[in-house]
Parts: sequence; structure tokens; C-alpha cells
Amino acid sequence: MSEKVEGAYGAEQIQVLDGLEHIRKRPGMYISSTDEKGLHHLVSEVVDNSIDEALAGYCDRVDVTVNADGSCTVIDNGRGIPTEIHPKEGISTVEVVFTKVNAGGKFGGDSGYKVSSGLHGVGVKAVNALSEWLEVEVYQNGHIYKQVYNRGVPQRELTIIGDTDKTGTKVTFYPDAEIFETTVFRYEILRVRLKELAFLNKGLTITLTDLRGEKPRTDSFCYEGGIKELVEELNRANETLFAEPLYFEAQDGTTVCEIALQYNDGYSEVIYSYANNVNTIDGGTHVDGLKLALTKVINDAGKKLNILKDSDKLTGEDVREGITAVVSVKLENAQFESQTKDKLNNSFIRPFVNKAVADELGEYLEEHPSEARELVLRCITAQKARDAARNARELTRRKGVLESTTLPGKLADCSDKRPELCEIYIVEGDSAGGTAKQGRDRRFQAILPLRGKILNVEKVRLNRALENAEIKAMITAFGCGILDDFDESKLRYDRIISMTDADVDGAHIRILLLTFLFRYMRPLIEHGHVYSAKPPLYKATVKGKTEDVYLYSEEEKTLFDAANGNRVEYQRYKGLGEMSTEQLWETTMNPATRTLIKVSMQDAVEADKMFNLLMGESPALRRKFIEENATLVTDLDI
Repeated sequence: MSEKVEGAYGAEQIQVLDGLEHIRKRPGMYISSTDEKGLHHLVSEVVDNSIDEALAGYCDRVDVTVNADGSCTVIDNGRGIPTEIHPKEGISTVEVVFTKVNAGGKFGGDSGYKVSSGLHGVGVKAVNALSEWLEVEVYQNGHIYKQVYNRGVPQRELTIIGDTDKTGTKVTFYPDAEIFETTVFRYEILRVRLKELAFLNKGLTITLTDLRGEKPRTDSFCYEGGIKELVEELNRANETLFAEPLYFEAQDGTTVCEIALQYNDGYSEVIYSYANNVNTIDGGTHVDGLKLALTKVINDAGKKLNILKDSDKLTGEDVREGITAVVSVKLENAQFESQTKDKLNNSFIRPFVNKAVADELGEYLEEHPSEARELVLRCITAQKARDAARNARELTRRKGVLESTTLPGKLADCSDKRPELCEIYIVEGDSAGGTAKQGRDRRFQAILPLRGKILNVEKVRLNRALENAEIKAMITAFGCGILDDFDESKLRYDRIISMTDADVDGAHIRILLLTFLFRYMRPLIEHGHVYSAKPPLYKATVKGKTEDVYLYSEEEKTLFDAANGNRVEYQRYKGLGEMSTEQLWETTMNPATRTLIKVSMQDAVEADKMFNLLMGESPALRRKFIEENATLVTDLDI
């Protein structure tokens, strides 16, 4: 018989939390995290309500302002939240919207919104609950209504404070420092999301203003062409097959799909998908419909033009090489695979999108035979290259957990075989690789030296990339495969760390490595497995002191100079190979003292454009970018 555990367990031990109390107790359930990502999600929740008014046809402008005190204001010119007393709750509908979980106008039927990104009636309640204070003003019925909340608790009833001839809603909130790791909004993060929303809602004007600096900073976004203009921007650094992106739109009742696509001279497949303005990063039925239609239409075109025989067949991979496409659907009762809304599951969307693309693209290719011929021939070339790559891929694909004898010869693997505990350093050069192998902790740290600069995969097809010895070594060492063969469960290391010299060449090697990971193993970046090591620039020795100090930037050196006068001798590290084993371990590899920079991808669209621009085939655009941003460089080795 088990021993009795002392302690009371009765009705008094069962806690009942009010809806907003539960949000404060478990914020991660509602906004994913309490770090910088969760902080900016608050703004998205408020803006999404305004966007829903735009989707319903009542709003054409949304203004977002980061105020001088650090709070954020979102104003729209929609109908305004209803202000009358709610028949069931006995309080103003505004208060219901901001305090009653699972209350909202987005549950279908006779609700206020047919199409919405919100599903659970939680959004602005979470913002209210997780803010130190929140103020809402509603412009409606010729009056200005206002209510104030402190940490989700109303401070007074909704009150008329003035008159107006406007309609709309204004929400101002200050994130709660008791909840968030940081309460400082980053302008660029907000800018990227708001620009994306403007592309997805053509004709909607969205502004962003920052009042925290000496001079206000403002951006305004409005795209009459919508996602067609987004594809143009993504392809700005490429030679394109069609003079301008193809744009198709179809509607069936309240269901709408928009597709914009254009082929370029690159080798990557770039498809971004959205459902009710939510970025479905894992695709779903709308992407399935697009892919099925592309394969059928291009095969049909090839046979009509007598380029393909009846027995010939291009695969989906063949017809999507070099494509840049955006598919956006708006629908009632959107069903997602998970709470994070990464994948759309509504089955009727697949044939709906499929038919729209098949009809419109099929008609376009019939009416433009020269472009159709060029597209089909391009796909045939892609097919031949893919066949050539198949053998190379088979050599690099890992089948299960292989013995260490099958791993790259220059890989110094770690003894522990539990991936969640292990990390691999990708090191520039044999010299630094040798030092790193001697200085590492062999239990959990693996070292893979690279010889020179790896291939720029942005400019070559897969078969060329897989002929590169350094790329093959990385694929084999990581163990998770690439592209369609990628399987994160087979990843042999939880952390992949780029460790290069602190100079221009080192930065170039790091970017080449990130380009490879971004194009062939993107989930590694999306799921936080990729890091950059930060080696020191200087070793500082102060006269009269026994311990050396390591400095990681020119700014640190300037401050150290000011604090120690002329009593300092510096050693400038031009490369990792100049460090002793002990120095490399203590500064760059010891988990207790090192600095690792996690490579994140907060916005895939912006990342895609930047890799395309900086690593692609257009030197003119690259030069323009360098000229426009040269003043931002403060630490450059000449």
C-alpha cells in the first residue's frame, strides 16, 4: 500500500479564475510568449480588429502610433464598437468586448463579421489584460465615448466625453512590465507587419508613426494592386519571364481568393500564403490547390504546343522552379491545423483555388503562346537538372542515424548522441578548425571546418549545389535532409553555430552559409536552431593587472580606453586561428561565458527579398542598396 500524503484537498483548493485573470496567469496561451514577439503581437491583435472592419467594407484607413511615453495607439475609421447596453450582460457592449472572454462578433451566423482572422473572441481582451492601462474611445452616433482600464479592470463606465461627426475606434495601451520581458516596441517589426497587411488588403491605407525620437518617423502604405505589387517587390532583383505578375481573383459567395504569380531566372520556389490575413507558413489547402493547377496547366500547355509528348510529364517541382507566388484567401469559419494558425485545413478551398488558377492561367497561356513556350521549355530544363541532382541527393541523404564512420571525414563529432544536448560549430578554415577541435567540450560540441567560401546557392540549381564538397559535408553532418526530403526529427544537433572571423570575409562566409540554410533547410531558422558565434575583436591587457579583458566591438574598446587611459595594450584578433585553445574556449565556445546570436526570421518576405537582392544576379540593385545603407556601417575592416 502506498504511503498517505498529508495535505488538504477540497473545494477551497480549486481556483476559479476570471477570464482576464486567466490571461494574466497564462499569457503564453493567448499571445504565444512574453518576449519581444509577444509584445508586438498585442499591436497585431488591435490592428486585426480594424482590418476586420476593412474586410467588412466599412474602413479604409488604419493609423498606428508609438507614442512618446512608449504606449501604442491604433485608430480606424470603421463603424466603431457598438456602445449600447448589451442585452445579456447588462453593461456597455464596449466593456463586453474588452473584458468578456469568448464574446465577439466573429462566431458566424448573424455575427458582425463574415470574414475574420479572429476565431475565439480573445484578441483585444488579451491586450487589455496584459496592459498596465488601456483606453478606448469610440466615435459613433455623433458622440465620443471613452472607457479606461487598469490591467483589464474597468475604472468607470463607458462615458460620453464629447461630440464628433466621425466614426471609428481608437485604442491606446501601455504593455505591463509585470508581464513582458521588454515593453519597448521596435519600429521595424511593426513596419514589416503593417506593410504586409497593406499588400493583403488592396486600397487600405495603413500608417505607422513613431513619436519617441527627436523627430517623428512615419511610413504610409497603400497598394491599389495588392498582392500583385507584393510579387513585383519580391522579384525586383530578378529577370522575369512575364513582363508583370499575373493576377487572378475569384469569388463564390463570401469566399474570395487572390493569386499573383511571376516566374524569374532564379532556381528557388517562393510561395507565400495567407488566410484571412494570417500568414499560413506551412501552407494548407489553398497552396495545394495552387500547386495542383500549376502542374496540370503547364503540362497541358506543353502538349498543345507539341513540346511534350503524351507520355512526358513534368512534376510539381519542375513547374515551380523560379516561381514567386502569393495566394490569399478570405473565407468564413476558417479552420486551421493548430492554435498558431500555420496551416489552413478547409477542404473546399483546394478545388476552389485549383479551378481559379486553372481557368485564368490556362487562358493566359493560350493567348500568349510565346510566353507559354518559354515557360514549358524552362520547366523541361528544370526537370533535366532535377534528374541530375537526384543521384547527388541520394549520396547526401541520411537514412536514419548513421555510424560516425559514414560522416564527413573532417567532422569531429561529439560523443553524446542525444540531439537536444548537442551542437555543431561550422568553422572557417582548417587552422581555426584545429584550434576549435582541441578547445571544445567533446561530450556535446562537434566541429566541422569549411575550406574557403561555400557555393552561393542563390545563383545555382540543386545539382550544382550538391556537387559542392562543403555543402555535401554539411547536409550529411546535420542529418535532416533538404527541401522536400527535410525531416527535422533526424537533426543530429539542436544548435548549428556559425563561427567565422570577425572581418569582412568572415561575414561573407556567414551570409553564404545562411543563404544555404534559408533556401534548403528553412525550418532550421524558423524553429531557432541556427546561431552565430561572436568572437572578440580585441584582447585588452591593463598594466598592473593580471586578468585580460576581451572586447567584442569598437564601441567597447572606446569605452575601455576612456576608463583606463594609456595603460592598455591591445591584441587585435584578425582571425580565430590567432587565438589559443584556451582563449577560443573561454571567449567563444564556453556556454557559461560565450555570446551566441540566434538567427531569427521574423518576416520571411523581407528575408527572401534581402537574400535575393544581396546574393542574386543583379549587381546594379546590390550597388544601390550599398550606397543607400553605407552610412549604417560603423565597424568595417579595410
